[in-house]
Amino acid sequence: MDLLHLVNQLPPLALTALRIGVWLILLAIIFIPLERLFPQQPERLFRAAFLTDLGYYFVNAMLTSLLLSAPLGLAAWAAHRWLPDAVTSLSAHWPLWQRVVMTMVIGEIGFYWGHRWSHEIPLLWRFHAIHHSAEHVDWLVSTRGHPIDIVFTRICGFVPLVVLGLLNPLSGNTGTLTLLILVIAQAWGFFVHANLRWRFGPLEWLIATPAFHHWHHTNDGPAYVNKNYAPMLPWIDWIFGSLYLPMRKRPERYGIDSPMPAGLIRQLVQPFLLWRAAPPLLVPPPPRDSGSPV
Repeated sequence: MDLLHLVNQLPPLALTALRIGVWLILLAIIFIPLERLFPQQPERLFRAAFLTDLGYYFVNAMLTSLLLSAPLGLAAWAAHRWLPDAVTSLSAHWPLWQRVVMTMVIGEIGFYWGHRWSHEIPLLWRFHAIHHSAEHVDWLVSTRGHPIDIVFTRICGFVPLVVLGLLNPLSGNTGTLTLLILVIAQAWGFFVHANLRWRFGPLEWLIATPAFHHWHHTNDGPAYVNKNYAPMLPWIDWIFGSLYLPMRKRPERYGIDSPMPAGLIRQLVQPFLLWRAAPPLLVPPPPRDSGSPV
């Protein structure tokens, strides 16, 4: 009995765990040597919270697709029931290049706003603050995030694709092209979090890099936080006024000012404890002007 046959006999859950374990090994083989050779900041391999972030890798790899299936299926059902066919089948006859471009741009804008709302709305920030609590940013921090936070942001990116027929979970065939682009985008997240000092000149304005995304994680002060929300296309931030990408300056400090519980389980539970104070927003909204008495 060959190895492939043995693998195919594994229960679905065990097969999924094996698959994401193999991906983890491949990612480690790529990024650990690069971060040792070209670090932006000196960092130990087994830094603080390494095991917690490793736990997030497996939790999110196992849960997010499952949690996404119901809301995306509902969005597809609602779109096909309530929207005219001219909208839901709009992309059916687009040429390949147009489907590629529109999938990337439309999805990116949705991800951008889902991510930005997670910084600006206190209830969403309760979940997203876990990702920003990392005081050392490297490739594995890409997976540090509450499943609710990740699912919300992905819904914001995927629903417009569902509405336009670029992604159709009801058909059982989401489209090889769309899946390929989404897998590339997810893999790119490991790269932009990587602890690498590489700079790419003018290309940094077209495609996200570690220099771009590390400024999103900075906690250097109010003038620098809440920037660079886009996962892959920095010019989306430029359009919406949130781009910050200096050529010679680097972040000095990461993390958030409020304490975050140690350990995976406590962090997963923390956002649901609504009677406890939420982590403060990185930049609180300005106070309302009550006006002067007449």
